[in-house]
Amino acid sequence: MERDGIDRTGEMAAFVTVVREGSLSAAARALGLTPSAVSRIVARIETRLGVQLVVRTTRSFRLTAEGEAYARSARRILDDISETESAIADQASPRGRVRISMASAHGRLVIVPLLAEFVALYPGINVDMELSDELADIMGGRVDVAIRFGPLADSPLTAKRLGDTGRSVIASPAYLARAGTPHHPHDLHDHNCLDFNFRRAEPGWPFREGDKDYLLTVSGNMTANNGETLVQLAMAGHGITRVGNFHIGPELASGQLVTLLDDYNPQDREAIHAVFVGGAAMPARVRVLVDFLAERLDRKGSG
Repeated sequence: MERDGIDRTGEMAAFVTVVREGSLSAAARALGLTPSAVSRIVARIETRLGVQLVVRTTRSFRLTAEGEAYARSARRILDDISETESAIADQASPRGRVRISMASAHGRLVIVPLLAEFVALYPGINVDMELSDELADIMGGRVDVAIRFGPLADSPLTAKRLGDTGRSVIASPAYLARAGTPHHPHDLHDHNCLDFNFRRAEPGWPFREGDKDYLLTVSGNMTANNGETLVQLAMAGHGITRVGNFHIGPELASGQLVTLLDDYNPQDREAIHAVFVGGAAMPARVRVLVDFLAERLDRKGSG
């Protein structure tokens, strides 16, 4: 409430409505007031400011230069009030669209199954999903949150760790029945190894023997750019592969796949982060999504 008892924001809103509608009578209908009441509001503003804001006759309605300046300022002030109230309300009941980018396989297998619960908890939020193995442009505003694996490059973005995942060497029982079971990493030279085809800093599969870690170069007749495809190939009996554990939980439980060379697994882990614009610029709808994923993935446990 104004200290001098004048409802300036109410008067501004009425004046902006007059300008938008183009006449006192049309503004009165929009505001649910009588034309005389609207006329008195405009007159009060003019008297207080000591200037004429509107030139009106029975046939015309025109803003003066002062009226145009007042209308511009009033719109800006009312917009600021509306944005402030929306921001405060958003903290209590987040709403709007949140765009999330995630790796194809991890998104489909891990993140997407969680989102039905999220939108039930936050019905005012619409989730816009992008499943791609390409790095998303967060700084450019194309997405709000990106789920990323491995070390993060230096950037002004904020990152929250969601967990990590290990990797395992796997094959199908059918392949092993046909080609034999490797008992030592070097036995893989005699097997068809299905590998990723994107560039690696150190090509090969890591193993640990005693206190020694080393990379073993493997080869095979098929490669792929995603773990889901490699898992499908392994399940079809085409060879042995090494993928993130999040790919293979149900398949291991059902016996469709088995792990190999567990005694030589270096137990290397790959960190999983949510990356986003943080600080004061972080909308509530982004914050609650990141917090939800961190809590659910922690409850679920790392793979």
